[in-house]
Amino acid sequence: MSENLIPDGLNWRKSSYRQGGGMNNGDCVEVADGVAGMVPIHDSKKADHGPIILASAASFASFVSAVRSQGFDR
Repeated sequence: MSENLIPDGLNWRKSSYRQGGGMNNGDCVEVADGVAGMVPIHDSKKADHGPIILASAASFASFVSAVRSQGFDR
């Protein structure tokens, strides 16, 4: 069985921290809200045709917390 888990019309947002202070032609990942319990993630360079990864909201929150606590956000 195949189901479309990602609704159309998501509002994607870029990371507030991007390598080069955001001056790298927008090359980063984007995330979207609106999928219950999940965080859709995609590459901003391939926004119209690239793959979308779905992470559980809890897993994504753990990932962000680990990145921040290890200083990767600097």
